Amino acid sequence: MAHPPLPALRPLGIHHVALIVSDYSRSKRFYTEVLGLPVVNEQYRAERQSYKLDLQLPDGTQLELFSFPSPPTRPSFPEACGLRHLALRVADMAASLRVLAAHGVVAEPVRTDPVTGAPLTFIADPDGLPIELVGPVPGP
Repeated sequence: MAHPPLPALRPLGIHHVALIVSDYSRSKRFYTEVLGLPVVNEQYRAERQSYKLDLQLPDGTQLELFSFPSPPTRPSFPEACGLRHLALRVADMAASLRVLAAHGVVAEPVRTDPVTGAPLTFIADPDGLPIELVGPVPGP
């Protein structure tokens, strides 16, 4: 006799993404000044010798930055298991690229997602984490 399928969890969305950074000040500057994410909370946890910085995206999702003494480097190339990249929506790809260029951030050439038709590009954070920027799908 077959058992009925178990119910699926069905999460409502992503609450936060946590990143461990190698240079807290450099990464804080990148995420707050270059990407423009506002700080929700910042604390130093002496018992861990670690900072924790909570940043807010417009949709309510949070990005958490953690610093730890001597974290191992991230294996990005070749690609490794785990987080592949962080993808952020932008309202205007061309304007976003101009802002990034003004901050000295190099972006890959913009290409079009073959499934959605959205323009996309990649940049890297100070630790080399790939960040995908996805623009709106052009209208008809």
